[in-house]
Amino acid sequence: MAPTMALGTPHAPIGIRVLEYFSNPCGFNLIPSFNPLFSSRNRYSISKTGSNALVDGRSTTLSLEKENKEEKLIGFEGNARVVSEREGEGKDKELKVESGVRGLELLEDDLSWEVQSVKDFFDRSKEFTRPDGGPPRWFTPIECGCPMKDSPVLLFLPGMDGTGLGLILHHQALGRIFDVRCMHIPIYDRTPFEGLVKFVEDTVRLEHALSPDRPIYLLGDSLGGCLALAVAARNPAIDLVLILSNPATSFGKSQLQPLLPLIEAVPAELHSAIPYLLSTIMGDPVKMAMVDVPEGLSPPEMVDQLSGSLVALLPCLSALSEIIPKGTLAWKLKLLKSASSYANSRLHAVKAEVLVLASGKDQMLPSMEEAERLRHTLPNCRVRFFKDGGHAVLLEDGINLLTVINGAQVYRRSRIRDFLSDFLPPTLSEFKKVYEQQNGWFHQAVNPVMLSTMEDGTIVKGLAGFPDEGPVLFVGYHMLMGLELSPLVGEILREKKILLRGLAHPLLFSKRSESSTQDPSSFDAIRNFGGVPVSPSNIFKLLSRKAHVLLYPGGVREALHRKGEEYQLFWPERSEFVRMAAKFGATIVPFGVVGEDDIVELVVDYNDLMSFPPARDFIKQGNKEHVRLRTDVTGELANQDMYCPGLLPKIPGRFYYLFGKPIETRERKAELRDKEEAHKLYVYIKSEVENIMSFLRKKREEDPYRSLLPRALYQATWGFTKEVPTFEL
Repeated sequence: MAPTMALGTPHAPIGIRVLEYFSNPCGFNLIPSFNPLFSSRNRYSISKTGSNALVDGRSTTLSLEKENKEEKLIGFEGNARVVSEREGEGKDKELKVESGVRGLELLEDDLSWEVQSVKDFFDRSKEFTRPDGGPPRWFTPIECGCPMKDSPVLLFLPGMDGTGLGLILHHQALGRIFDVRCMHIPIYDRTPFEGLVKFVEDTVRLEHALSPDRPIYLLGDSLGGCLALAVAARNPAIDLVLILSNPATSFGKSQLQPLLPLIEAVPAELHSAIPYLLSTIMGDPVKMAMVDVPEGLSPPEMVDQLSGSLVALLPCLSALSEIIPKGTLAWKLKLLKSASSYANSRLHAVKAEVLVLASGKDQMLPSMEEAERLRHTLPNCRVRFFKDGGHAVLLEDGINLLTVINGAQVYRRSRIRDFLSDFLPPTLSEFKKVYEQQNGWFHQAVNPVMLSTMEDGTIVKGLAGFPDEGPVLFVGYHMLMGLELSPLVGEILREKKILLRGLAHPLLFSKRSESSTQDPSSFDAIRNFGGVPVSPSNIFKLLSRKAHVLLYPGGVREALHRKGEEYQLFWPERSEFVRMAAKFGATIVPFGVVGEDDIVELVVDYNDLMSFPPARDFIKQGNKEHVRLRTDVTGELANQDMYCPGLLPKIPGRFYYLFGKPIETRERKAELRDKEEAHKLYVYIKSEVENIMSFLRKKREEDPYRSLLPRALYQATWGFTKEVPTFEL
C-alpha cells in the first residue's frame, strides 16, 4: 500500500499525484499513477474521501464502504480490459477483468458503444470545479479501457476549460489504440505557460526513456495546441506526433482579445452572463445536440429528438461560469496570449509530425487561415478541414477523431509507419458513413450486379464462388478513374465481411497530393478501407499474412485511358504477380467489370490536354513531383502521367462484376518458379479477364433493368430494400 498523502501535494511520495475525482457517476474511479514506473497501466491509484491506495492489478481487491454500498475494484494487468456491471441500490458492484489481448475486429459494432454527449461533458465538469489547491495532473477516463499491446501514449492537452474532458465523445474509440492520459488544470491553478510546458515536457521525456522507439502523441485543443508545439520545439530529438485542434497560435487575430478589459471591468454579479457569450462562439449548439440524436430517424422524429436534446443542453451552459469563473477566465486569456507568443516564436524548431484540425465556422479563432499558415511553416504538417465545425469541434456531431487520424496516416506504433501492422480495420459506423451515407447515392444509381464462378465453372449470382480463405490475389480491369472501386469493396465487405486490401498509386499516400487537391481528405477513405501503396514489398507482406489483395496490372494507364479505349487492358509484358502469388500458394481470381460507358462519357482526354500548351505544361510540371512507376518499361505502358480528364455524366446505367474461376497455385509452386510457366499462366489470366468483360457486355443487353428508370419503377413497386433482378444466367 502507498502511504496516505494530502491530495494536491506538489511532491507526493515516489512521484505519484492522485486526483480526488472518484465518484462513479463521473466515471473516473481508476486513476493512473504519475510515476513512470507505473505508466504501463499495471498499477492504478484509487482515491476515496479519506483513503488512498495503490491496487496491484495481478491479485489485489480493495473494498471501501460508501453510502452502505460495497465497491470491489480490480486493477488492470497488461492488456486486460475492465468491464463494469452495476446492479441495484445497496448491491455489490464489480469491475471484472477479461483476460487476453483484445485485437481490433473488422466492422466492430461501435454503434452499440455507450454514447457520451456534450451534456455529459458539462455534468462531469462540475466534479472538476471543487478547489483543491493542487497543481496540474494526469488522469485516464475509465471509458478508455485498456489499449492493445504496445499502443503509443496519447497525452490530451485541454483548451481554456482546463478540465481535460474535451475528448469525452472519443474516449472509447481512442482508448482501443492509445494509452490515453488527459491533463487537468484545476480552476484556481495559476501555473504560467512555461510551467505547463515543463510539466508536459517532464512526462514526455519520462515516456520516451521508457519506450524510446515508440512515438508519443500530443493532442492539443486550442490552448493545448500551443502547449504541444512548445514541447515539440524544445524536444526535436523525441519522436512526437502532434494533433492540433484549432490551435490558439492565431490568438493575435482572435475576437477574444478585446474581452480581457471587459472581463476585468464587469461586476462579479454580472459575470454569469459571460459564459453564455463564450458558449455562443465555442461551437454550434445544434451540432453539439445532434450527438444525442440516433441515426435513421424520420424527419419528424429527428426534429423531436433534436429539440429535446437542445432543451437538455442549454441549461448546462451555466456550468461554464463554474468551470471558468471570473478570475480564471481573465487568467486564461492572458495565458492564451503568452502561449501564442511562445509557440509562434519557436515554430522553426518544430520537427515533429503534425496534423492540424481546422474549423470553418470557428468564431473564436481564424482557424482555417491558421491551418494554411502552419502547413506552409512546419516541414511535416497535414491539415484536415471541417467547414461546418465550430471552435469546439471535438464536441460536435459527425466528427470521428479516430477515423480522421487513421485517414491522415498519422497513426503508428513505431518510428516508421507500417501500412500493415499499423492498419486499423474500419468499424461498423465507418462503413455505414462511407458506403451508406456518403456514397449511398452512387451505389443506388449504379445498382451493382455481383456474379462469381464456382470451382466447377458454373456462374452464379452473388459471391458464393468468392474464396473465403486467404491468401487471395484479385486481378482485373481498372475502370476510368477507378469508378468501380467503391461498389466493389463495399459489396464484398457487406456480404462476405472480407476487406480487400487494394494496391494503389503511391501518390494517394503522399503529402504532396494534399497540397495539389482542394480537399486534403479526398483520399482518406481509400486509406481507411485498406489501401496500401503498390510495391513488391507490400504485396509480399500482404500475401504472407493471408490477406485478400486487389491488384490492377494496368495501373494508371488503364484507369486514365483515352477515348475509345474503354475495356482495353494495358498490362505489362512480364508476369509481375504470378510468381509472387505462387510463392505463398495464393489463389488468383481474375475478374472483370463493365458499366463505365453507361454513366460517363470521356470528352477531354490526355491527348486533348497535351495539344493545349498551358494544360501540357501544367501536367508535366505536376508529374515531376510524383512518384513514377514502371520506369523500366517502354512504349505506351510507360506513360504514367497523372491528369484529370473531362467527363460528361449520363443517366446512370448499371455496373456488372464477374469473378472468374479461382486459380489455385498451392500445388504448382515448383512449376511456377519457371519463368515460362509463370508467363503462360499470366497470359491465361489476362485472356480470362478479357473474356469476362466480353461476356458481361453481351449479357447486359439482356438486362431489362439496365437503365435507371426501370430500376426506379421496380423499387417503387417492391420496395428499395428489394434486390433488383438482372439477366438470366
